[in-house]
Amino acid sequence: VQLQASGGGLVQPGGSLRLSCVASGRVIGGGGIVGPNAMAWYRQAPGAQRELVASILVSGETYYVDSVKGRLTISRNSAENTIFLQMNSLKPEDTAVYYCNTLSQSANWGQGTQVTVSS
Repeated sequence: VQLQASGGGLVQPGGSLRLSCVASGRVIGGGGIVGPNAMAWYRQAPGAQRELVASILVSGETYYVDSVKGRLTISRNSAENTIFLQMNSLKPEDTAVYYCNTLSQSANWGQGTQVTVSS
């Protein structure tokens, strides 16, 4: 299974971006990876470790790290094997490479998508 994140870019503080992550390939037993798994977005800033930003359970319940609550929204489209991250009111400290994976990090990491928030 491969996870391809896209939608990053350079944005001014206060701006918005919408990230997408498409999972390709099939898991053992058939089907896609997004439907039966809790999915998550992670980010890694320069010189820092990768951190969990947001997750969404199969039930639809969501979790956000405190620093992004009220600004970022995670969603999923299981039929299209895709998850999204709507990012509003972006801050310079949101600058990082953003990755998607299952919450258990069971899939191969893709290349991620760079988000840069700067004036």
